[in-house]
Amino acid sequence: MDDETWPGVVEVQFTDAAGRRWSLVDKAPIFAAADELGPDSVFPVEVTVACVVAEGHGLSEGSRVVTISTSPHGVTTLDGREEFTVSWHQLIR
Repeated sequence: MDDETWPGVVEVQFTDAAGRRWSLVDKAPIFAAADELGPDSVFPVEVTVACVVAEGHGLSEGSRVVTISTSPHGVTTLDGREEFTVSWHQLIR
C-alpha cells in the first residue's frame, strides 16, 4: 500500500471459515521478515499473522473451525475487528 515510509505498509487479505474475505493493514514486519516484503516484492506473497485462540473458542475434537484473535500485535481490520472464525487448517502451530 505504501513503500514511501519505512517500514512499508501492506494490506493482507484472508478468507474466513464462512468464505468472507477480510483485509488487515499494518507495517510489513508484522506479517513477514523484514527482507521478505519490500518495494521489489512480487505480490501476492504468502505471509503469516500472529494470533491466539479466542478465550472459550478452542478447537474441540472433531471441529473444523476455530475463533482466533489477531490481538498479539494489535492487528485489526480497518473497522477495528480482531476476532475471526477460520478453518483449522489455516493455523500454523
